[in-house]
Order: sequence, then C-alpha cells, then structure tokens
Amino acid sequence: MINKIPLAKPYVGEEEIQAVSEVIRSGWLSLGPKLTEFENEFAKFIGIKHAIAVNSGTSGLHLCIKALNIKPGDEVITSSFSFVASSNPVIFEGGKPVFVDIDERTYNIDPQKLERAITDKTKAIILVHIFGQPCNMEEIMRIAEKSGIPIIEDACEALGAAFNGKKVGTFGAASVFAFYPNKQITTGEGGIIVTNDDKIAAMCRSWRNQGRDDSGEWLNHVCIGYNYRLNEMSCAMGIEQLKKVEFILSKRREIAAKYTKRLERIDGIITPYVDSKAEFSCWVYYLQTEEDLDRNKILEYLNQNGVSSRAYWDPPIHLQPVYKNIFRYVEGELPITERVSKRGFIIPFFVDMNNEQIEKVCVTIKKAVRKQKR
Repeated sequence: MINKIPLAKPYVGEEEIQAVSEVIRSGWLSLGPKLTEFENEFAKFIGIKHAIAVNSGTSGLHLCIKALNIKPGDEVITSSFSFVASSNPVIFEGGKPVFVDIDERTYNIDPQKLERAITDKTKAIILVHIFGQPCNMEEIMRIAEKSGIPIIEDACEALGAAFNGKKVGTFGAASVFAFYPNKQITTGEGGIIVTNDDKIAAMCRSWRNQGRDDSGEWLNHVCIGYNYRLNEMSCAMGIEQLKKVEFILSKRREIAAKYTKRLERIDGIITPYVDSKAEFSCWVYYLQTEEDLDRNKILEYLNQNGVSSRAYWDPPIHLQPVYKNIFRYVEGELPITERVSKRGFIIPFFVDMNNEQIEKVCVTIKKAVRKQKR
C-alpha cells in the first residue's frame, strides 16, 4: 500500500499538549483566564482593539452579520468562490447573498463587478480573502467609502496576509479568522472576531455567551444570544500557536516558493498569482489546469500515486444544491467563478513538509500532465 502524502497537518508540539493538560488539571475549562489571554494576544498580533473568540469562523461571521443589523430582504454582496460558511450566515438572519464574479488571476471578488452590483438593498459586503490572497483593498475601500456600505472581512483563510503593508482583518467594520486544524494556526475548532468598534465588540461578546451582559451576573440575560463560546483548552492551544505564528507563516511561504519554482515550468499547470501590493499567507496551495487538461484525471493520477489532492470549491456556492433550490441560481451566471472551480485543485501543503515530499508531489504532477499530453 502506498504511503500517501496528506493534504494538511497541524503544526502542534509538546508546548500545546502541556498547555492543554494544565488547563484540564486546573478544572477551569470555560470562560477563564486563557480566553482573555488568547483574545488579548490575538488583538495585539493583528493590531486591532478588540478580539472576541468564538467556537468557529462560521459563528463569528454570523455575529458580524447580526451586528450590522442585516434583516429579511437585505442583500449582502459576496463571492461564490468560497466555502459555503462565508454566505450561510447571511441566510441565518434572513438576508440574501448576492454573488459577484471573481478576478481570474487572484480568485478574489472583482472590484468593478462588486461596484456594479450595489443597489438600494445592499446593506453589507463580505470579502473573502481566498486561500490567503488579500482582496484588492485599495479599490474595495474606495467603493465602500463612496457607497457607505460596511465591510466584513472573511479572513478565515488569511491569517498574516496584508495589502499595502496593512494586515487583513483591519480594514472592515469587523473581521473573522478561523482555527480549523488545516488553517495557519489551530485551536482544534474555533474562530475569532476582530474589530475597532466598541459597540460591535460588546454585542458580539454578549451574543456568544447566551445574551448575558457584562455585569458579571450569570443569569442576567439582556438579549437573545447563542452558545458560541470557545473553551479554555482551545484558547490555551491558541496562545501557544500564536507564539509560533511568524515561524509558521515563514515556513508556509518557503514551501509555497519551492512549489512555484518547480511547478511553473510545467506546461498546462497554473501556479498561484500574487498581487504586487499583497503579502500572501498561503492557506492552501491551489493550482489550475489549462483548458487542454482534464483536472479530474490529474486528481485521479495523483491520488493513485501517493499524493493527496482534491478539487476545491467545485461546485461554487451558487451551484450548491441548497442554493439552487432556494435562489434558483443556474450555471452560467458567474462564468469566471465556474470556469476556475472546474479546473482548480489543491496539493499537500503543511509546515513540516520536507524537500523529498515536495519533490515527489511535483514529479507526480509532471507525470500526470505528460500522461494526458501523449
């Protein structure tokens, strides 16, 4: 049996294990000092006033949508080339996601198309910094300021990314990061909201904890809230991960550079584009095939020869069965999104990949392409 190189692995060491063990031994497993410490350290890393830890990126996006008072009938512009969690929270509050096509190089929302999609019903914009590639924040902030429409940054895939030297997560009214095990850093499960807005921060802190206020009274509920809390074990793990974040980000960039150097020479394979104004944090390493290659045959060959690989965001959100049923989306509405989704795939990418593994991945891709081009 072939020992397959995995798609992803968390970078976790004895420090995280020890930190989690200490929390368990303490008996204080929720809403304790580790939560406050993790939030403070994360806010410091991003360079923003408030950080509110929650149990997932999805929960964080939901609270941000709620904080912007999205109501039934309101429209929120976003990208379909993403995980479904970036638009589902709009529906949670009765709003309608309005999908805009993407830029074919960056895979992020196209600013010009975004501007044309704004109507009187548009109440917010959710930007997805896809795969760790920052959106064109220069153009998008100009549009947002001109129209007066608030921005939520879905930075769940983009920890450490920046545009014009400014970190993603610091542009919008509120932003969300996530810590699933395949993200740049992990807390097992979990997410965090960041904002400079005191009111948004206070609302999100209350909502994540069953609508309690900050009086300290455990059974004093001032609004209808949720159980979106992040436990102390996860926060302890997050604190240790933050101590390593610069190393993790630098290693991921190093591995991405090695991949690009080898793979950009292969005819028919398109390596990631990076905007000259952007600092790419590279969540996954995403490739595209040219028209003359069958992406699915590439995937089949890789997986049969010891290299894990998978199509990503295929189908895109607007062509997911539930969205087609609710909103009657049909193929052809977002041609670039649909074309990219049918050609794209990810390959193994994690911090402790060695040169032998990187070489095996690249050689196997080259063989897969050659097999089709015979």
